[in-house]
Amino acid sequence: MKITEHLERAKDTLFSFEILPPLKGQKIEDIYSVIDPLMEFKPPFINVTYHREEVVYKRLPSGLLEQKVVKKRPGTVGICAALHNHYGVDAVPHILCGGFSKEDTENALIDLDFLGIKNVLALRGDSMKNETLFAPEADGHTYASDLVKQIKDMNEGRYLDEELQNSSPSNFCIGVAGYPEKHYEAPSLNNDIENLKAKVEAGADYIITQMFFDNQKYFDFVDRCRRAGIDVPIIPGIKPVATKKHLSFLPHFFKVDMPDDLVKAIINCKTNIEVRQIGIEWGIAQAKELKAAGAPAIHFYSMGKPDNIEAIAKAVF
Repeated sequence: MKITEHLERAKDTLFSFEILPPLKGQKIEDIYSVIDPLMEFKPPFINVTYHREEVVYKRLPSGLLEQKVVKKRPGTVGICAALHNHYGVDAVPHILCGGFSKEDTENALIDLDFLGIKNVLALRGDSMKNETLFAPEADGHTYASDLVKQIKDMNEGRYLDEELQNSSPSNFCIGVAGYPEKHYEAPSLNNDIENLKAKVEAGADYIITQMFFDNQKYFDFVDRCRRAGIDVPIIPGIKPVATKKHLSFLPHFFKVDMPDDLVKAIINCKTNIEVRQIGIEWGIAQAKELKAAGAPAIHFYSMGKPDNIEAIAKAVF
């Protein structure tokens, strides 16, 4: 079922979450161990991230460094198929601009279509660690809006090979990312909203936000989107703080702010067990307020650790 259909049929706020593919060499059971505790809350869909290649350097016997490009977390398509069959849940693979040519993208979408996976999240993706700014693949997409347009074209039966005869259209529901606190590369929040509107006009069916810790930022973001003419569902994404390291890691890596009350509470904790409890309590308060405000779903970023999300879900759903 499409995400938009789940949202239309829901009588209350839905519960969903995102998982990371396991590191290369690990088993699918590692994924199941994360998902199993959360299935009692009946998530209609689960997002599966895609991690593009990384540049690593291997020291040779001569002392020189050899540059290699590796993928440390492959398997997004296979995991989606496994979840679809194992749990009977709709899996949502992330499809990136980074690391993909247009033909690579089309081939991945064809595989997903054959597997009966009807939802995708279209993202530009981050730059590689050795890049200052994002650089697309040769004959790849620079912007997520262009990626959305390619998927939309396939939904209308248009493939890269214009000479194809009797081509069958795909039927993907397309999600995109939104940034309540602005994408870090956007010069202003209004410009970022304009970029988001371009993704919707290209064919996006719904939006999932970057994590945030202040619900007012989500509410203001939704208001800005509506005033700009963006009328698709906007799903809030949240992440419970679990360790003191998150105080520096999350703002640095995801370019988000933390409210002073949350920061002070975490600083006063003596152990990460106490931090985890603060994160759960904050997450419960966030989720309850979002649910009361009529959020279509609440999407949790698990980062491979389900226990704190389970505790929040038990109190809210």
